Amino acid sequence: MLTLIVYDIPDNRRRHRLSKLLEGYGRRVQESVFECFLTQLEMERLFQQVAARMNPAVDNVRFYWIPPQAVAKTRTIGSDKPKPPPSAYIF
Repeated sequence: MLTLIVYDIPDNRRRHRLSKLLEGYGRRVQESVFECFLTQLEMERLFQQVAARMNPAVDNVRFYWIPPQAVAKTRTIGSDKPKPPPSAYIF
């Protein structure tokens, strides 16, 4: 399922650490927005990892789970539509 993760974090160190973590899970589509195709278990694990790194008093991180029907209706300007990563890579 597509998970859209958006954040607003005032602390440079925490913001950088979060972006590095999220780069391992999906594609950055804007400065503080990631598209990640994750299973339910992966979503829950990532949510826990993010929660452990954030300061809820000042940080704002949101996870939006988007069903496949909605992904199919996505329209974009200036970038590719969301698509899952390939199931295999050939080197």
